[in-house]
Amino acid sequence: MSQQAETVEMSTVEASLVQTIMQLARQASIEINVQDVPHLHASCDYLPAGQKMYVSHLPKQTWGETEAACRAVRATGFDPVPHIPVRLIEDAVTLDRIFGNLVRNAQVDEVLLISGDYPQSLGPYLTTSEVLRTGMLTQHGLKRVSVAGHPEGHPKVALDEVRRVELEKTALAATMGLEVTLLTQFFFEHTPFLEWAQTLREQGMQARIVGSLAGPAGIATLFRFAMRCGVGPSIRALGARPTSLLKLIGDHGPEQVMRGLAAAYRGDQPDFNGVHLFSFGGYLRTCRWLHAVANGRFKLNDNDGFSM
Repeated sequence: MSQQAETVEMSTVEASLVQTIMQLARQASIEINVQDVPHLHASCDYLPAGQKMYVSHLPKQTWGETEAACRAVRATGFDPVPHIPVRLIEDAVTLDRIFGNLVRNAQVDEVLLISGDYPQSLGPYLTTSEVLRTGMLTQHGLKRVSVAGHPEGHPKVALDEVRRVELEKTALAATMGLEVTLLTQFFFEHTPFLEWAQTLREQGMQARIVGSLAGPAGIATLFRFAMRCGVGPSIRALGARPTSLLKLIGDHGPEQVMRGLAAAYRGDQPDFNGVHLFSFGGYLRTCRWLHAVANGRFKLNDNDGFSM
């Protein structure tokens, strides 16, 4: 092959990669918390109508506050998906009321069920599977459910148990007629996630698999959230930078991991189905980042990432 032909071929490959990165950004979901609700209208300048928006449930947050945030998300034209930490649910009556209010008042048709990192349950529900088995999601007309995936394991649960539960809860939700998404904890390297997703597919996993990335934020902030959330070995991707004060107060974005995922993405038979963005550096900042990437305002660089 001539040098000119190689250049043309490389340009074609790079152009395809750019288009895939843009596609992943356009289809991405994003996280919002109750403190960010006042910024919803401003975010309409950056996000498309109908954008899937996961509404977090922070410690000491009430179910009423979660419902109010979901109502605001829906009123702004986005699709709210509230976090439901099942270990905070006191009893079946409370569970029924939560689902009923979310569906009736905020037109929610999907929830994210998580156990929640609480050592003990306030009520009878220790795992998401126990809530799924109540049948209340379909009783309230919910059509979709997201559950947590842990490609790098969980700091408090044996890896074999984590893998067993991932298969159990996705299969259980599917048998109830729910469209299932396996939404991961955030990570900083794409390879462990891709290997995990491929293994799940080989084991017959039919659920949508969505990889979560940390939006642009200060490195010190990302370290703090990563340690709090039990992020696995890929945290070394942050630590690979020199740990001088200058570096620790600098910024880090998901450009490298996004490019790595895009290079492996196959739309016809994907091992994974999309990406999700956490907003540790600020909701509006993450919205602006997504908007810029979705519209191709970046260039591939020589560091296996891209520059904004």
